[in-house]
Amino acid sequence: MTDATLRPPPAALRMGDAAPDFEARSTKGPVRLSDFRGRWLVFFSHPADFTPVCTTEFVALAKAHDRFVAMGCALVGLSVDSLYAHLAWTRAIRELFSVEIPFPVIEDPSMAVGRTYGMLDETAESSAGVRATYFIDPKGVIRAITHYPLTMGRSIDEMVRMVAALQASYSGERLAPADWQPGQPLLFPADEKAQQEPDWFCRSAA
Repeated sequence: MTDATLRPPPAALRMGDAAPDFEARSTKGPVRLSDFRGRWLVFFSHPADFTPVCTTEFVALAKAHDRFVAMGCALVGLSVDSLYAHLAWTRAIRELFSVEIPFPVIEDPSMAVGRTYGMLDETAESSAGVRATYFIDPKGVIRAITHYPLTMGRSIDEMVRMVAALQASYSGERLAPADWQPGQPLLFPADEKAQQEPDWFCRSAA
């Protein structure tokens, strides 16, 4: 590959950016992203309706919905398919798996939202690159972003853990260690003033 064939990457949102507001039709009626201010939000996209991996994700997210609600966190899904396709797909999920999708799924047929969020290249003609998740705080700031390939479904347990860890470490006064789970000890930030202590750089807040 030569330099002439390289293209700059598409603009993408980063952690710490304000989540762009938008209004769109959804399976639960009109949705405006800013309506979720005051609570945490997991905004996630999927490549298309009636696809195997996405179906398993939606079933799993529906079953975990109460866990997110208990943390004061809402879920909003997105795909480029039309509202009518969303309604048909969620109905098929209900009939096949006896699972009701309790969160809104918005339509993005023009891929405008996907491009605004950097999920898609400006020249993309399909949603093949879309399986992104944005964890947004109550002030509308993006606190974490994950991307998964088309061939691999997201871990719903990790999404729940991500929200819990972001909430527990939100003030910056405590940190969530590797593999942290709710109820486990957090960490203090490193304190160079306490270098005389052997654990100054990794102190448990228990």
